Amino acid sequence: MSKTDKTRPWWVRMADVPMATCLPVHDHRFGRCTLPDEVTADSASLSHRTSGCYWTATAYAYHLFGYGDGGREWQEFRREERRRSRRQARRDLRAYQG
Repeated sequence: MSKTDKTRPWWVRMADVPMATCLPVHDHRFGRCTLPDEVTADSASLSHRTSGCYWTATAYAYHLFGYGDGGREWQEFRREERRRSRRQARRDLRAYQG
């Protein structure tokens, strides 16, 4: 498997450039600060948590990594739709020529 960015876990990509791709969120309602110094899978979140301090993705990271908007799923759907359209066009051309 190649070592591209898209094969790495989302929290690892967030940890690469902490203040650009993720920001600390502090919630001290239930005690002192629990935010770790480093971003880990347990301390990172793509959505709001109910309590405690954690790291969350910035708008830049959402755009860069394609999170939150369902972009990948929609892209796959559109890709299938375009493939179906091309296949149908080929069938129509063969029927017209033949």
